[in-house]
Amino acid sequence: MNTRTQAAAGRAARSSSIREMVLLSLFTAIVILMACTPIGLIDLPLIKATLLHVPVIIGAILLGPKQGAFLGAVFGLTSLVKNTMVPGVLSFAFSPLIPVPGTQSGSLWALFISLVPRMLIGPVAWGVYTLLTKLLGRKAWGRTVSAAAAAVVGALVVNTGLVMGAIGLLFRDAYAAANGIPVEGVTAAIMGVVAANGVPEAIAAAVLVPAVVLPLQRAVKR
Repeated sequence: MNTRTQAAAGRAARSSSIREMVLLSLFTAIVILMACTPIGLIDLPLIKATLLHVPVIIGAILLGPKQGAFLGAVFGLTSLVKNTMVPGVLSFAFSPLIPVPGTQSGSLWALFISLVPRMLIGPVAWGVYTLLTKLLGRKAWGRTVSAAAAAVVGALVVNTGLVMGAIGLLFRDAYAAANGIPVEGVTAAIMGVVAANGVPEAIAAAVLVPAVVLPLQRAVKR
């Protein structure tokens, strides 16, 4: 009986591992596919808006913080490639191959901005979701609220907030020069971008993430 139980547990563990690898591969493909379409990285006058954080947050909630960090790294790499291949006004802040305004070379800080905040999206969203489901319970309404809150924090606070905050901190003068504004006006301009881009992205994530997460949770359990 012991042997049979151990064998069954081993098969269950292998099945779970395979399922997780399949899901991780699927979400990785979705991130890359979205990055190759206008819906993934939307070219705007000042910055490239994005919905790539949505599959990152969904993947993190379903698979865990490590997998979420991996998906965020894929997001960051696609952003780096897109900003290098199709540069915009702020591409110098996302690709070290784009010269910083006023200089002849790029900055390695662009790698930090492109990768680190995106890698934090998944773990932070997972943490918010896990904490709230413990407080609200795992009924459908509790998981819906938890997923929506995790989506807002991941999209607005981590993705938009950390990215724009890092740009304001590390590239303040370059941001002012690129946009033709005084240095004193950089903070207000960044807050404007957060409001104009970050808030709609967060609202979209708050709608999409629960709508996808809850059915997938049921499907994965089956």
